[in-house]
Amino acid sequence: MGDRLNGKVAVVTGAARGMGAATCRRFVDQGARVLVTDVLEEEGELLAKELGASAAFARLDVTDEANWAEVVAHARRRFGRVDVLVNNAGILRAVPIPNMTEQIYRQVVDINQVGVFLGMKAVAGAMAAAGGGSIVNISSIDGHQGTPTLVAYVAAKYAVRGMTRVAALELASVGIRVNTVCPGATRTRMMDCPDMAGIDIEGLSARMAPLGRIGEAPEIADAVLFLASDESSYVTGTDIVVDGGAIAGVGVEMFSQVSA
Repeated sequence: MGDRLNGKVAVVTGAARGMGAATCRRFVDQGARVLVTDVLEEEGELLAKELGASAAFARLDVTDEANWAEVVAHARRRFGRVDVLVNNAGILRAVPIPNMTEQIYRQVVDINQVGVFLGMKAVAGAMAAAGGGSIVNISSIDGHQGTPTLVAYVAAKYAVRGMTRVAALELASVGIRVNTVCPGATRTRMMDCPDMAGIDIEGLSARMAPLGRIGEAPEIADAVLFLASDESSYVTGTDIVVDGGAIAGVGVEMFSQVSA
């Protein structure tokens, strides 16, 4: 146990598994109280139970503004305040542009981009009332580069980085810092996307990343923890890339097989 987030209250989206769950575990281990949110109710409830009295679960559809208001109110009733928001919820679809439907495109953008906007809007007042806070938006290395078959995902993840900068400028006056974490390929259930069936993602990731392997969810959570904590008190409007060095090179091999 540590005290890097001692006394802080965090809301984490997409928290039932993967990077979101790893973040919740890190936060509680470092003294935070956490509202675990997701549309996956059973898994989210199990995680909150695992974490004990320092955690609670609330169902959240990040594309629903009214649901966001309910979740923020829930966090304040249960824990008294909101100091940290981690906008982690996201989906991945790998579809070449000629085959991409408007429905799939909008679904990816609504969850990965609009959900981030609604989250920042929803917590701003509560954070300001608490004297400030930290918003950590999860983008991706695909918010830094083009990747074949990921037009909707790339569009959303680039947008998250831009939105982060605007929010950092607007919210600095009330003591709210806003940053992004940009993971590379990470071992989570997102890698089970049916559009990429048959692709050796781990092998491709190992070849792309100079460190020679795929990332692990707790490694992403460590970067989120730094930005959520007061250790990053002079950091706002920027990105932390956690990708094993992948975007230092070309890094497009992973999805080229899908578009072939």
